[in-house]
Amino acid sequence: MRFEVRALSAEQVETLVVDALDEGEARRLVAARQMTALSVSRAAKKRGSRFDIALFAQELIELLDAGLELAEAIEALDARGGAGESQRVTRALLARLREGQSFSQALAAADEDFPPLFIGLVRAAERTSHLQDALARYLEYRNRFDALKQRIGGALIYPAVLAGVGGAVSLFLLGYVVPKFATVYRGSAHKLPWLSQQMLDLGSFVAANAGAVGLGLAVLLVGGGLALRSAWQQGRVESALRRLPWLGPHVELFRIAQLYLALGTLLNGGLPALQALTLAEGVATPAMLPRLRTVGGGLRRGEAVTDALGAAELVTPVALRLLRAGERSGRLGEMFIRAARHHDAELGRWIDRFSRLFEPLLMAAIGITVGVIVVLLYLPIFDLAGSLQ
Repeated sequence: MRFEVRALSAEQVETLVVDALDEGEARRLVAARQMTALSVSRAAKKRGSRFDIALFAQELIELLDAGLELAEAIEALDARGGAGESQRVTRALLARLREGQSFSQALAAADEDFPPLFIGLVRAAERTSHLQDALARYLEYRNRFDALKQRIGGALIYPAVLAGVGGAVSLFLLGYVVPKFATVYRGSAHKLPWLSQQMLDLGSFVAANAGAVGLGLAVLLVGGGLALRSAWQQGRVESALRRLPWLGPHVELFRIAQLYLALGTLLNGGLPALQALTLAEGVATPAMLPRLRTVGGGLRRGEAVTDALGAAELVTPVALRLLRAGERSGRLGEMFIRAARHHDAELGRWIDRFSRLFEPLLMAAIGITVGVIVVLLYLPIFDLAGSLQ
C-alpha cells in the first residue's frame, strides 16, 4: 500500500510517497534514505479502477499451473491485445517486472488497482513460492464476500421495483386521472369534501405544470442519488444505519464477518497476526478503524488475539469460542474463516426473514396510497348520492 511520509532530511522537511506493506516498513524505507520519518499516514487513493482482479487472478492461476513463469504469464495476458483497463494494468506490471521488481512490489506500485489484501497475500507467497495458493485464497475470499453482497442486493431489487411501480402509478393517477375528475366536478354546485378538493387541486397543478414537475422529479432523483452515493462512500449512510436499533447490529455483524474472512485469508496465507491486522484495515470502515488499531496495540503488548478483539468489541460469542480453540490448536486462520461462514449464514437467514416481512408491508403501503387516491376521487359522488336520497 502507499504511504505519505513527512520526513526530515539534512536540510529540510520533505513529503514522500512510498510503497510499503505497513507503517513500520514505510519508516524503514525512509530511514534507508538517511532521513527521519516525522509522520506516516495512508496516501489518498485514486478513484477505484474497473480492473477485474478476480478474472486476472483466475487467468494467472491457469497460466502458472500450465508451467509458465510469472513474467511469461503476465506477458501472455498482455498479448491478448485490445485496450482498456486490463491491458493498461498488465503492461504496467510487465514493465516493472522487467525492471527487476518483485511481483508484490509491482502490485504495490499499482495500489489503485490492487487492494492491500491481494498485495499482502502475494508478498507472503513470495517467501514460500506458492503463488497459485495465494491467488486461490484471494479468489475464495472474493467469492464468499461477493456472494453475501449479491444476496443483500438481490433482496433489495424486488422492493425497489415495487416502490418504483407504485410511485409511477400514483403519479399517473395524480397527473392524468385526477385532472379528468376535476373537470367533471368543476361545474357542480355541490360543495366537495375538503380532502377531495385538496387532491383535485394537486392533480390540476401537476397536469398544468407537467414539464416543471417532471424536471423537478428528475433533478431530485439524480441529485438524491449522487448525494446518497457520496454519503455512502464517506460512510455516513452506514453510520446512520448503525443507529437504527433493528438494523444496526446486523450491519455490525456484516462488517465483522468481512473482517474475519480477510484475517483468516491472510493468516492462512502465512502472514503474522499483526501484519494481517494491518492489511485488514483495507476492508474496514472508518468507524471500525480505531477499534482495529486498538487491537493492534494489544497485540504489540503481547495480548492474545481473542483478548485484544474482545477489548475492542470486535468478537461475537460464537467467534470467541472458535478463535480460542484456534489459538490452542494453532489453526487461528481456519477458525476466523469458520466464524465468518457462521455469521454469513446467520445474516442470510436474517435477510430472508426481513424480505418476507418487508415486501408485504411495502405492497400494503402502495395499495393504501392508491386506494386513498381512488376513494377521494369518488367521495364527492358518494356524498351527492347520499344527499339525493
